[in-house]
Amino acid sequence: MEPSLNVLGGPLEPCSMDPLTGFYRNGCCDTGPQDRGSHTVCVITTAEFLAMSAYLGNDLTQPRPEFNFPGLKPGDRWCLCAARFLQAAQEYAAPQVVLEATHIGALSVVPLELLQAHAAQSPLP
Repeated sequence: MEPSLNVLGGPLEPCSMDPLTGFYRNGCCDTGPQDRGSHTVCVITTAEFLAMSAYLGNDLTQPRPEFNFPGLKPGDRWCLCAARFLQAAQEYAAPQVVLEATHIGALSVVPLELLQAHAAQSPLP
């Protein structure tokens, strides 16, 4: 199996191990044929985005122990569905994106320019 690439063309970096994210719950925004929602955009959640998601019927702040999901809080990194990111951007509620951890597959739904416009600033070394 080939290593996954990010939207910048480099190796896909992990998004989050705590909380454990990704369609495959491997910490990365990997995707495959089973991932119909394209959980490919690594975001840093905000209160505004989480409120919008809850309003739209997907309350990501609520723990779901049956799925080993602790619930998200602002500042958590999470692999988001590409279409939900696009919708959040259209509603002016898009969270920041970690480009190095966003799967190249997201580009089939979200233009690179839009992801870059919401890119998180990398901390200085």
